[in-house]
Amino acid sequence: MTAARERAVAASAPAAPMCPARYVVAGRRAETFDTVSLMLRPVADPIEPPRPGQFTMLYSFGAGEVPISVSGVGRGHELLQTIYSAGAITRALCAAAPGDIIGVRGPFGTGWPLCAAEGRDLLIIAGSIGLAPLRQAVLAALANRARYNRIALLVGARSPDRMLFARELDTWRRRGAEVTATVYAAHADWKGNVGPVTKFIGGTVADPAGTVAFVCCAEVVMRFAARELLARGVAAENILVSLERNMKCGAALCGHCQLGPLLLCRDGPVVNYADAAPLAAKQEL
Repeated sequence: MTAARERAVAASAPAAPMCPARYVVAGRRAETFDTVSLMLRPVADPIEPPRPGQFTMLYSFGAGEVPISVSGVGRGHELLQTIYSAGAITRALCAAAPGDIIGVRGPFGTGWPLCAAEGRDLLIIAGSIGLAPLRQAVLAALANRARYNRIALLVGARSPDRMLFARELDTWRRRGAEVTATVYAAHADWKGNVGPVTKFIGGTVADPAGTVAFVCCAEVVMRFAARELLARGVAAENILVSLERNMKCGAALCGHCQLGPLLLCRDGPVVNYADAAPLAAKQEL
């Protein structure tokens, strides 16, 4: 086999878990001043379509690799990945322009169990960038609206200009979701709620015994949100949280994401609160 033929075969072969598949940036959208969504299109064979709640490892050539939630999947195997600029690698990814090549590994981790909420109330609680790993679940639930008694969405942000997917919230309302948005600090033009998401949980829980909640916020906020849901009568096993740790390999080999007995790249990031609560209560774990 010639060298050119070997390269062609390698380019078309499915990527191994530790070998990034090549994706081209097909589109770029600024969501807020520090958060960007990239539409990534496979150059050759795509990775397996991620389920809502799963993540990929995105590789910026020359910068490094980080775990990024999948916020959407297109019909042509495109991936929508929403990235918060917080360090050297995420800054490089946020600066990627159409035509640039990004390495993608995955998908990894557990997903949101949408089937567990069928015939019940689905409550989705997101804080800031936490809406990114929940967006795909919102879209999947709305596409099958008749399967759920209610779809309620409680979204928080530090300020109105940091509200993620703000342009989509009204669309989700029209499609049947009950959307409540709140901010910590508002300017004079803001006419909505002010305060943390935990302040408004009581108004979103109509049937505690029939509610399944998906929660993704900063970890301390998730703990308070889970406690509020428990106080309202939602069972711990019906509260699903997305936990974040230092993901490195994505394949449960390196141990960087260990949380007690869990390796979150494999056993998470979505974990039911009955399992997460005793682990989250331990300092330095």
